[in-house]
Formats: sequence, structure tokens, C-alpha cells
Amino acid sequence: MKIMNEKTPRSERYYIGFFGRTNSGKSSLMNALTGQQTAIVSDVAGTTTDVVQKNIELPGIGPCVLLDTAGFDDKTSIGDLRLTQTRKAVQRINLGVLILNAASLSDWSEEIKWKKELEDQQIPVVIVLNKVDLTTDNGFSIGRILSRTLSKEIIPISAKRGMGIDKLLISIRENISKNCDITDLTGNLVEKDDVVLLVMPQDIQAPKGRLILPQVQTIRNLLDKKCITMCCTDDTIEKALAAMANPPKLIITDSQSFAKVEAVRPKESMLTSFSILFANYKGDIYRFISGARAMEHLKPTARILIAEACSHVPQNEDIGRVKLPEMLRNRFGNNLIIENVSGNDFPEDLSKYDLIIHCAACMFTRQHVLNRVESAVKYNIPITNYGIAIAWLTGILDRVVIPMN
Repeated sequence: MKIMNEKTPRSERYYIGFFGRTNSGKSSLMNALTGQQTAIVSDVAGTTTDVVQKNIELPGIGPCVLLDTAGFDDKTSIGDLRLTQTRKAVQRINLGVLILNAASLSDWSEEIKWKKELEDQQIPVVIVLNKVDLTTDNGFSIGRILSRTLSKEIIPISAKRGMGIDKLLISIRENISKNCDITDLTGNLVEKDDVVLLVMPQDIQAPKGRLILPQVQTIRNLLDKKCITMCCTDDTIEKALAAMANPPKLIITDSQSFAKVEAVRPKESMLTSFSILFANYKGDIYRFISGARAMEHLKPTARILIAEACSHVPQNEDIGRVKLPEMLRNRFGNNLIIENVSGNDFPEDLSKYDLIIHCAACMFTRQHVLNRVESAVKYNIPITNYGIAIAWLTGILDRVVIPMN
């Protein structure tokens, strides 16, 4: 299997998780798919500890990330910690591959439970019966029994010998194509030959000499649509507008510059932000808008969770830890309780919060963000994102445009 396209951001890849008991052959199967020693293979139970990730280009599917997880029956002293990491991996995946061991006949209660758990979270599941080369009939008899027990097609494979890998790839491709919706970043806001102005402040958080990922992906989307794309910073927007023969159809700005850009925006030009585009691209934009409007009823002593997808060292101008909290306290007072989390450190119990504000999540998959939205819904907690929250706080939410797909 050829490994390529390493530059595709992981947030734009399909995530495929491999789940099963210890020594069911998860790591061997992952190695068979990648064609290299990606994961450690051992007969010792519990060899896989943290989730192993590997970028790969799968034929007919495209850029993917394979996740090799610890066995869900791990009984070692740190088994609970490993299981916690495995459950966190579920929040990121688009597809689960459940691996059963043909050479270890036992009850399949754990597999049944995990199949249900994945399907309850709307995650499609492919079930494989590994190590069929160790059976007398290549797993045919046990596969037929398991198919009835699990009410699912069972794919017989031997990761060691490469048997059944092609059929597994076909099943993965079919399940991903049926269940993964690809959203157009700018949706119906623009079309071919439209002029778009991007306002991109280069603050202290922007990597030196580079654009941040939301800006890069937006530019790529516009170029693919054959739009006429121009860029400026928030301190040169007036010069940029003056240089244009006609007002741009759309202005896309960093959320922090909403007020400044709105003040000089031509009445003919629509206005949105990178964060709003990503709210639709990565999550549930209508729930985010509803969450922002719920701030109208926020109490001065409310507890707010601000969640960032990426982990980084906070800077003086950090939007999630400095600017957004300042805006919230200016609006609701200094008695607000504001907590920050980053990366995968998202609380399982959200009951103590009155509002959740999530970043644009350019580093997360859409599935990952939607799982967080569902967690908020379960606890009946309003959830919004940076751009939509800032648009509401600055009073222009009803004047910005929302992409439709």
C-alpha cells in the first residue's frame, strides 16, 4: 500500500478506528493496510497503549488516518487508562472497524456491546474476522455464526497472509461514501467570477511567514470555485476597497475584526467570518446560532466553558483565553466563571456549565465537533462557536451571512 499525500491536514482526512480485544490482530491489520510496521505487533496482551495514528491514502477513498487502539478487554494495571484513550478515539472517527479473533473462540458479548456503542453514536461499523488462516475452513463456519449473532456481514481476513484485504477496503469505501457528507466551505455564498475580499489580521498567534489553516483552506475553496480572490489585513481594508472597481460580493474577516470591517463594508457586500464558515463546515451552525442567541438570558454568575481544538501556549492576544473572556465580562460583568480546555480535554460531564463556546475547530474532523455538540445537547447546554458568539456580542449577528449547502 503506497503512503502519500502526507501534507493533507489530519482535520481533512477520514478517521478510521480499529477496535477489538487484545491480540485480535488490530495492529497486524493496520500494518497490512499501510504496508509497513506502523504499530507494534506482539503476542503479549496490552502491547498497544496510547492510540497509534497513521496517515494513509486508501485506494478509492482518499486521505485517511488509521487509529490503532488498545484492546477493550485490557485487564492490566493501566487498562482503565488505555480504555479511556480508546473511548476518546471514538469521538474522532468516521468509521469503526471491529476486529474479532477467529483463533480464540469465546463469547462475543464485548463485541456486541462495542458494535452497539458505535452505532448508537451514528458511526458505521465494518466487522472483520481475523486470523482465519488458523482455522480449518478459513473461518467460514464461525463467520456464519457471527453474522447471525451480530446481524452484520462478517469479512474473513488474515492480516498475516493478506487474505481478504481487498474486500475490507471495498467495504470501508462503501461505508464512508454513504455516511460522510462533504460540506462546501463557502456554500452558496459565492460562485464563479465573484470577487471576494479576505481580511486576515496577522496577530501574535499566526505562525511567522505562514497563514493559519482556516485562511489557507478558504483561499483554496475560493480558487477551486474560480472566484477572484483578494487579501488584505484589517488595517489596509479601506485601501483594498478603494483599489477595486466594484465592491466585492463577499468579505470574509477574522472574527476579532468584525466591528472594524462592518464599519467600512460597502452596503452591496455580504459579510461573514472564517469562524462562521467553519461553524458550518465542521459543526451544526444552526445550533451554534441558537446557542449564541441564548446568551441573551445568561446570568452574571454563569459558568462558561471555552474549548479550543488545538493545544498551544497562550499568548497575550489569545482569543479564547484573553479577548473572548474580556468581551464576555464587558457584557455580563466580572462575576462570570470562565474555564478553558484545549485539545482532547473536553469534560464528559457538562452539567455545571451554562454555555459552551467552541473554537472554529480547524484541527478537528467534523465528526469530532458534532460529537461535542451532541454532548452539549444531552445536557441541554447551549453551544456556539467563536465567530458566531463574537458576532452576537458585537451586535451584528443578524447582518452577517451564513453559508448554505
